[in-house]
Amino acid sequence: MQPDKKALIELAHYKMPFGKYKGQYLVDIPEYYYTWFKQKGFPEGKLGRMMTQMYDIKINGLEELIYTIKREFRK
Repeated sequence: MQPDKKALIELAHYKMPFGKYKGQYLVDIPEYYYTWFKQKGFPEGKLGRMMTQMYDIKINGLEELIYTIKREFRK
C-alpha cells in the first residue's frame, strides 16, 4: 500500500490552528501533546485526522520522514 503523496505533503506543511502550539507545524509539536489528545479525544474533521496521523508517526519515530518531505516539497 502506497501512502498518498499529496496527503503527506499537506501533513508536513500543516500548522496547528489553536492553543498552546498555534502556528507551529504539527511535526514540531511534542509527542506528549498528541498522547494527551489521544487520551482525551482528537478534534473532529481534518485536523483530528492529521493529528492522529502525526501521533502515529511520532510514536513510531518517523518524524524525519516528515521533515524530509517538508524540505523537498516546499509550498
